[in-house]
Amino acid sequence: MGPRSPSAAFSALLFLLLLGSSGFLQSYAVEVDIKDASNATCLYARWMMSFFIKYETNSSDYKNTTLNLSSSVTHNGSVCGNDTHAALLAVQFGEGHSWSINFTKTNETYQGDFITFTYNTNDTAVFPDAKRKGPVTIVVKDTMSPVQLNNVFVCHSIESFEAENVTQIFWNVTVQAFIQNGTIGEKESRCPADTPTSAPTVPPTVANVTTASTTTLSPAPTTAPKPVENPDTGNYSLKSGNKTCLLATVGLQLNVSHDKPVLINVNPKTTSADGTCGNTTAMLKLNDGNSTLISFTFVVKNTSAGVPKFYLKEVNVTLLNRLNGSVISSADNNNFSKWDAFLGSSYMCRKEQTLEISDDIQIHTFNLWIQPFLVKANKFSTAEECFADSDLNFLIPIAVGMALGFLIILVFISYIIGRRKSRTGYQSV
Repeated sequence: MGPRSPSAAFSALLFLLLLGSSGFLQSYAVEVDIKDASNATCLYARWMMSFFIKYETNSSDYKNTTLNLSSSVTHNGSVCGNDTHAALLAVQFGEGHSWSINFTKTNETYQGDFITFTYNTNDTAVFPDAKRKGPVTIVVKDTMSPVQLNNVFVCHSIESFEAENVTQIFWNVTVQAFIQNGTIGEKESRCPADTPTSAPTVPPTVANVTTASTTTLSPAPTTAPKPVENPDTGNYSLKSGNKTCLLATVGLQLNVSHDKPVLINVNPKTTSADGTCGNTTAMLKLNDGNSTLISFTFVVKNTSAGVPKFYLKEVNVTLLNRLNGSVISSADNNNFSKWDAFLGSSYMCRKEQTLEISDDIQIHTFNLWIQPFLVKANKFSTAEECFADSDLNFLIPIAVGMALGFLIILVFISYIIGRRKSRTGYQSV
């Protein structure tokens, strides 16, 4: 859940995508002020959130949909909480949708405990042709760090949870539980992602765009666009308890087609890794915080010889609007059969590869080295190389051998010509 600031290029791209996206939906800010029996504020929150959901249709395929808050939100069931009972912040919106989080406290701190989200597939405007009808409930453990009592928790950056085909996205969060004496605290506890690293990028508006002069001047020389360099290689890992269970080294580049193709490098310095490890399924989720979420799903299969291998089965990409966290675009491909290697080994491919996620989104990978299962001693096991690398390794000695052979032939021909000239000279004498 550690969001980071995106690169300026990526921010600009998302802003353009937002302006050109006909499917953009506005999410409303929620403000809840819960009072106790004496009419004093005991729980206060103001935040924005959006939900990206994949659901099954009657034709047994899957569709993606975005659920945003409406302008009318109720907070029935919210309670203040005390030393022995948790506080509960609950909201209801739309056609039977609801969301809640409970807070627990100690003598010095409070923190979020569980988030419960229920969406109703009977809402045909959001879930047209849904196969499963009725409410669906998702429960997620909140990773909010403890906050000092009397402090306000603030997080303007985008954070997200992913569970059971649902991605919950939050931003501009202000919350305080167990408020004492009805007075909201003045001291803030900021999320790590809000630590400023550079001045924010301000998109142009009518107020800050300067109108160009109408004086006729010679046209400015045009310059060719600077080519996008290959992305930096990032190192990512997951742990199960105290042991590393997944290792990944890869450079990632997004190719997004919206009016015209745009290449964006994923910056590993601002990208965090999350996910799950299992015996037969593993998922690596990469989150740059404010712009994009990428998840890779690996599974284990048995070969015809009965020897288990792992391979990449599914990739999901979600593009977010940096300004308000709304989902601009999302794509999923769950029909891959790539990056396969025997279980207990790793997979390596130094050459560039392309993953076709959808007609509009591709991922280019560079310097890939992945091991999603059976990691030992925090190190990659012996690597099985991709065909491109193997082919290159095979061709290099052949090319060197051919060059040496050609050089030997040249030397031999030169020797024969020299011998013939020598004999001709002797005969003339």
